[in-house]
Amino acid sequence: MPTTHEANATWQGDLQTGKGTVSLKSGALRQAATSWKERTEGTGAEGATSPEELLAAAHASCFSMALSARVAKAGAPATKLEVSAKVTFGPLPGGGNGVSSSALSVRASAPGLTAEKL
Repeated sequence: MPTTHEANATWQGDLQTGKGTVSLKSGALRQAATSWKERTEGTGAEGATSPEELLAAAHASCFSMALSARVAKAGAPATKLEVSAKVTFGPLPGGGNGVSSSALSVRASAPGLTAEKL
């Protein structure tokens, strides 16, 4: 059965100096600050997030669930999965800016799991 999830964003000002917020309908994230500086520098120093950080969270979360299902199907349910995602944002070869990559790192504890089973 399909599900629909919702998020809302606001932005005030121009791109370079403006500020925004993002909230999730679930309430798990409320009025999180966003800025172009955070998006292009990604330091987290302002306590702000970015679309790319949210994409990284979504990618890591989605992959951990999919991997959990896969290892369970292989007969070795995971006791722990740690997935981190690094999403890269910056200039694109054809011009403009955008996401150029998302790289995952995975650590798994699944007793009895072998490459052959997976």
